Parts: sequence; C-alpha cells; structure tokens
Amino acid sequence: MNLKMYIKLILLFSLVINTAVKAQIGVEKVPGSIVAYSPAADKKYIGSPSIAVLPNGDFVASHDLFGPGSTEHVRAVSRVYISSNKGKKWKQIAEINGAFWSKLFVHKNALYFMGTDKHHGNTLIRKSLDGGSTWTEPTDKTNGLILTGEFHCAPMPVIEAKGRLWRTMESAYGPIREWGKRYGAMMLSIPVDADLLNADNWTSTAPLLYDSTYLAGNFTGWLEGNAVLSPHGDILDMLRVDDSKSLDEKAAIVHISADGKTGSFDPSTGFIKFPGGSKKFTIRYDSLSKRYWTLSNIIPEALKKSSQGKNPASLRNNLALMSSSDLTNWQPHEIILSHPDPTKHAFQYIDWLFEGNNIIFLSRTAYDDAAGGAVRSHDANFLTFHRIKNFRKKAAKMYE
Repeated sequence: MNLKMYIKLILLFSLVINTAVKAQIGVEKVPGSIVAYSPAADKKYIGSPSIAVLPNGDFVASHDLFGPGSTEHVRAVSRVYISSNKGKKWKQIAEINGAFWSKLFVHKNALYFMGTDKHHGNTLIRKSLDGGSTWTEPTDKTNGLILTGEFHCAPMPVIEAKGRLWRTMESAYGPIREWGKRYGAMMLSIPVDADLLNADNWTSTAPLLYDSTYLAGNFTGWLEGNAVLSPHGDILDMLRVDDSKSLDEKAAIVHISADGKTGSFDPSTGFIKFPGGSKKFTIRYDSLSKRYWTLSNIIPEALKKSSQGKNPASLRNNLALMSSSDLTNWQPHEIILSHPDPTKHAFQYIDWLFEGNNIIFLSRTAYDDAAGGAVRSHDANFLTFHRIKNFRKKAAKMYE
C-alpha cells in the first residue's frame, strides 16, 4: 500500500467515526464540524467561542459554560480543544477553572487566554507554552491579574498597531445595575515587547458609561467592542449597540487617543447603520482586498416583516458575510448559515480568522439533537467549526 492510499484510508476512517458520533447524538444535520456538545438537560450552555492558529499550524479552540447548571457566577469553567487536521477533528486538551468570556491569541510564539474569571469578574490573562495543554494561573498583578472588580467582555480581537497590542473591555460597575446599562466602554493596551502578565504594563482608558439620552432615549447599552485600526490610522472601539425598539440595527464607534488613555464618543456621528449590530460581531482588516470583514447575524427583510415588536438581539438564525472599505458603510454579501426558526436555532458569537483565501470560524450553535435541541436560541448546545472558501470573491456579491 502506497502512502497516498494509506492517507486516504485514514481520512475515510475519520469520516466514518465522525459520522457515527453524529448519529449517536442525533445531529447528522448540524452544519460544520462539531467541536463540543452539551445537551440542554445539563443546563450548561456553550458560550464564548474563540479560535487561534498555533505557530505549527494546529488550530486551537475554546468555549466556556454558562447557565443554571454552570459555575459562571462563582468561578467559571472554560475548555480548550486542538485540531491537527485543519478543523476536521477536535480533541479536548484542557479545562480551565476561573476563565470566562475569554479570547485565545498568539503573541511571540506563545498562546494567551484573556478574559474574566467569572460573570462580571476580574480581568485575567493566562499564558501557555505547550499549545494550550497547560496554563499559568493568575495570582497577583505580576502574574496575570490585570484588573480587579467587575468587568465584562467577549472573545474579541487582540490587534497590533502603533507598537502596542489593543484589546477592548467593558466595566460592569456602572451606577445602573442592569444588563447593558451597567457597561462602560474601555480599551486596554500594552507595548508589544512588554510582559503581558504584568498589570503595570497595561494602560486602560476610563470607562465611557451608559447615557440614557442616546438614540432619542432608546439606547440601552453598548458592549463587546472591537479594537480596530481605522483607514486614517486611528484606534477605534467598535461596539455592539442595544436598542430593543428598532430592527434597524446599529454599531457605535468610540475614538481612542494615541496614548491609549482616553476614549471619546460623539453621539451625533458615532452611531452607524450596521446589520446585525445588536449581536456580537468580530471585525478584522484584510490588506489584500483593502476591506474590513465581519460575520454578522443580520435580519433579512422577510424576517423583519414577521418579527415586528421583537428584540433584534434575539434574532440569531441568519449569519452573513459582510465587508466595508471605510468601517461606516457595511454591505452584506452572502448568507453563510441559516435556519428558518429563530426561537431554538442560532449561529452566534462568531470568532474567526483569515486562512489564506479562506475564513475559518467557530460558532456558538443552537441546533437540533436527539434530546430535543436547544432550550432557546441563546442557550447553545454546540460549538461548531466552519470554513468559507475564497471569501474575497464574494465582495462583488450584494445580498439584499
């Protein structure tokens, strides 16, 4: 048997095994490759997808667990997975106690994991030198404990610009102790050559708090911001905007000073039309197409007509590829994943990366299984991996 035939047999065997596992839990039709599964009966829902590519080419994925069966409000649990065959198969390599809403990223050949320790907890960062199997344990401000108090985030991009790394965060200690209204937009940054585990090396903007006068009184919060370098070379925080009164979704653009110490927002110009802007989205810049790209839970016109009066943040059953040349005018190109039912199906909290001509992404997916599926669209039972091939060719397509 020659080498090519041997490899084909191994791949066929892997496909058979993966199909058998899917059949066992009744999920043959779940789109993508299943990274993790948590049945609704456990009341531990899959949240915060994050993906990174190691220097050796292996893919690393993570998620946390939330819901009434979890420990999210005490000391949250996150799990880490690895794929050595470009996302076809995954295996768990670590479980981390005290990690929530966290983002994997690679910096100077080391893997980092940054988020909070629990729902509205301290801001932490961990480091792994073995591809995610073992991690440092944050203990104090010299070893991974960056901010103490109540903070919120999601697995948002860490970008390098102006000799620094930039990563958004939200304070969660606002005077109005309600979801959304308690959050203040923040930006953290650190010199690229500094020790990322030392809190003294990090700079933070003061939080920009909720303002009830925004959007004619319909503004109910901003959160889950993206660190983005604008076409003019400015650092921006582009945030999800909560406005439950309108299906015409928006994002907010906060400007960050060059020294990373101050954020500013003009409500007359800072809110932009952004399909899917009431749900979490990740923005990245592609130098080849000279466009910014995102995967967003848009609300197609047909769904808008049948969803009048509903909160747009609950409509997560359509995932679209979008791009922009200037960060303010966004064009949906193609629906990537879709299901007709918005109540128990969702493809949400996408984290993604460029892979040459492709995009690879993870989805917090609520979908059918043999146990009755997800409780609701928000409470996902799957973490799934996907690939969009030749994404730049889709820029010419205009989805209406």
